[in-house]
Amino acid sequence: MRNEIRRKHYSKNTEKAYVYWVRQYIFFHQKKHPKDLNKEHIEQFLTHLATHKRTSGTTQAQALNALVFLYRQVLKLDVGDLNYLRNVRRFKNIPTVLGKDEVVRLFRKMEGSTKLMACLLYGAGLRVNECVTLRVQDIDFSHKTITVRNAKGKQARVILIPKRLLKPLEQHLLQRRRLHIDDLNSGAGHVELPNALARKYKNASIRFEWQYLFPSNTLRKDFSTNVIKRWHCSTSTLQKAIRKAVHSIQLNKRVTCHTLRHSFATHLLEGGTDIRTIQELMGHKDVRTTMIYTHVLKNNMRSVTSPLDLL
Repeated sequence: MRNEIRRKHYSKNTEKAYVYWVRQYIFFHQKKHPKDLNKEHIEQFLTHLATHKRTSGTTQAQALNALVFLYRQVLKLDVGDLNYLRNVRRFKNIPTVLGKDEVVRLFRKMEGSTKLMACLLYGAGLRVNECVTLRVQDIDFSHKTITVRNAKGKQARVILIPKRLLKPLEQHLLQRRRLHIDDLNSGAGHVELPNALARKYKNASIRFEWQYLFPSNTLRKDFSTNVIKRWHCSTSTLQKAIRKAVHSIQLNKRVTCHTLRHSFATHLLEGGTDIRTIQELMGHKDVRTTMIYTHVLKNNMRSVTSPLDLL
């Protein structure tokens, strides 16, 4: 199953989720092989998730997608029509958005590279995975743009660098270059390359432009090649820094890295940017995904006076 997922170039997160649900499905049916199970067994598993595990409709849909992939793409078996299992009501949530004053207070409590990353999430609308996997060559100071290559859906996009981040990014790149030189002098300096580029370009893994913009603090040995590499910063590093800052300013909201991305889109919409431009900046495939921020804004509701205030 992993081979089939990687052959189709699905994301690592999708691979992790699909393999997890297939394992759960097999264990639920006392480790029977999936080829010996049928549509009724899939329905039993999904019912178990809904009634005993109390999972959300979105989680049930993900589990069903994993099982459909298993049967159709891996085992090449026809289990019949499963569309009736997709008719699950999903909770349509409205994303949490920070006010501009709350963003300022949050950033005041952050420092170093984690602050720079958080500023990119809010200032450029990056996803956390897109941010931590940026490479040096993705930053173009001549055009003041960032090229996001590790985007969701395998679709690269170009976004503008906020003017306030130009100098901090330049200073960060100087520090990054010094770190890379130190790595090279110590016999390291290699980085993981996408696909088969390491075979195609022999020296690309030690070139500065291929290095991760936000590197890990530690070097790790790649046991498949016996080469010491510096990977990118972990997403948990940024997540922990944001949680710590939120706690210190006593913000009574559930704030994550993605909250800054939601705030970016909402504040753009509030400033008069059209919805299509925001869709391109966010990298949304469908404009209906971007339309959720119109529900957050609700300008027409702000002019409504409660009858309680009229008493």
